[in-house]
Amino acid sequence: MTATNHFLFELGCEELPPKSLKRLSQALLDNILAGLQDAGLSYDLARAYATPRRLSVLIDDLQTFQADKVVEKRGPALQAAYGPDGAASKAALGFAASCGASFEQLEKLETDKGSWLIFKQAVKGQATAELLPDIIRKALANLPIAKRMRWGSFDAEFARPVHWAVLLFGSEIIVTDILGRTTGRITRGHRFHAPQDLSIHDPHEYLEVLRLQGKVLADFEERMAVIRDAANQAAEKVGGVAHIEADLLEEVAALNEWPVPVVGNFDSRFLELPQEVLITTMQANQKYFPVKNAQGGLLPHFITFANIESSRPDSIRAGNERVVLPRLVDAEFFWKQDRKQSLAERVESLKTIVFQKDLGTLFDKTERVANLAGLIAEQLGADTGLAKRAALLAKTDLITNMVGEFANLQGTMGRYYAAADGEDLAVAHALEEQYFPKQSGGEIPQAPISIALALAEKIDTLAGIFSVGLIPTGDKDPYALRRAAIGILRILVENGLALDVAELLDAALAQFSHAFDKAEIRQKLVGFIFDRLKGYCLDQGFSSDEFEAVLAVNPTRPFDFWQRIRAVQNFRALPEAESLAAANKRISNILKKSEQAPAEQIGTLVEAAEKNLLIAAEQSEADIGPLLAEQNYALALSRLAQLRDSVDAFFDNVMVNTDDPALRNSRLALLAKLSNQFLRIADISKLQA
Repeated sequence: MTATNHFLFELGCEELPPKSLKRLSQALLDNILAGLQDAGLSYDLARAYATPRRLSVLIDDLQTFQADKVVEKRGPALQAAYGPDGAASKAALGFAASCGASFEQLEKLETDKGSWLIFKQAVKGQATAELLPDIIRKALANLPIAKRMRWGSFDAEFARPVHWAVLLFGSEIIVTDILGRTTGRITRGHRFHAPQDLSIHDPHEYLEVLRLQGKVLADFEERMAVIRDAANQAAEKVGGVAHIEADLLEEVAALNEWPVPVVGNFDSRFLELPQEVLITTMQANQKYFPVKNAQGGLLPHFITFANIESSRPDSIRAGNERVVLPRLVDAEFFWKQDRKQSLAERVESLKTIVFQKDLGTLFDKTERVANLAGLIAEQLGADTGLAKRAALLAKTDLITNMVGEFANLQGTMGRYYAAADGEDLAVAHALEEQYFPKQSGGEIPQAPISIALALAEKIDTLAGIFSVGLIPTGDKDPYALRRAAIGILRILVENGLALDVAELLDAALAQFSHAFDKAEIRQKLVGFIFDRLKGYCLDQGFSSDEFEAVLAVNPTRPFDFWQRIRAVQNFRALPEAESLAAANKRISNILKKSEQAPAEQIGTLVEAAEKNLLIAAEQSEADIGPLLAEQNYALALSRLAQLRDSVDAFFDNVMVNTDDPALRNSRLALLAKLSNQFLRIADISKLQA
């Protein structure tokens, strides 16, 4: 039985960047586990813990020694191992010397591909305790830290100055140097509640020692749960519910080791401001959780978390109320100042703001988007005047004071200001929804004017940025073009809109006057968008070969593509699918190898099987015509599945490439007729068995 021990590593430091804490914690665990895997060390359960002042990893039942192994080195080919006199060659002797062995200790390796000299050496496994220091140092060196720092007289570099390091294997300390600190069993608790040293005797004591003696909740997930529950309980006491967003919850957990809720209040006059403004002010600036009533309206309260059990909680509450007040006053001022000028009066100012040096100003973009929005609205049967009006005002809130202070409120403030200006509500909502979806899986616009503006905005950006050669590469995507493409696809597919994305791209590209190859850029854009569609389809449970089967027939309407791939997936489940997919693959290969294109007319056929297939193909062609006109691809493929017996009989009884050229051409024309029926939907020959 393999001997094991529990392992604990903790690095204590100054407060780590809160928005990076969880990522650093997971990266440290991943890096250490990768090091253990490289060393061939097994373990049971591994967990990462993190607080503002520490990163730690606890691993259960870690193997105490590497397994012994035999290392094999391959040398020169056997034919080069001996000289003409039969003695060992220089190459063989050199290989032996490089292995620290004599020529006589080398062995021969015989394989089908040849014979070689090899050297086998038994290597005894090292103690895990000897390997762990370097594994940890490498794991720390590979953490995703944007900017490392040095402190004091140390040469070590880390995200923040390091104060202590714990390294235990079982109850024993592994003594080494980690970032300038000698490892031991001493950790530290809460900076104020438990500033004394705390001793860890066994890795499994770690969480309880910190909790009971140190006033520290080391488990990040547990801390988030405590904060969520405490915020909800505190909100109930003032008659509301806590508004908790995932990103802020994570950040608050990264700021506190011992979170204690504090309820604060603000003047109810501020509730006259848009609630998004108040929420953003409280969340972004102060890290507060707003409080809402049962109907979703804001209450004049907030919940903050103190990293301490204070004997004077009222002082903490008053301090937070005092700090948030000027923020709210500023927001109130911005709201009043911005409303002194309508959005329509701000349009002229867009001429002074450059969108992109080769694509002109925001005003130039506005004009392009207005034309596209009108075109899309017309295709949707919506009011083209409202669509163009929405496009005209779309970027005007970017030059308001409020959006200048809170960039994340772009669009949202446009909606409020447009409504205050008396604009049509469809226009007002479109100003906000032009940015939908804002995140993966987020809400998409559904009203026609909103759809027209959102599509026009995204298509213009994609077309423009591609036209000036700024195509995303690797992780770099400064104009968020991938997100724009996914947004376009989701809007079209999930709203069931039969718009042709290639036609819309043509309309967008036609508006640019700078020099570029329109055909080349169009091709790249279509490819870029459909690459995103592939990811979207795979996420929805479709397979790669199903996607490729539809892509092969080049549909350019994403919703039409979606209907086809659903039909292909349904077809695949039919008992006839595998046989027909194989037959289509065979037909495709036959037609490709044919020296001439199949005739348009099918001539004389002689075999019963081919005559029957022709009758079946003509009947299926007549049957699927109306179905394809209705885009009922699933039923059309189901109808084509009925051809299996006729197709199987044809290939069992008919030789296509007969010596009679007229008969051969007739048979090729029959196969082409059959293949084309499937290709009106998808190339099912792409389906894998």
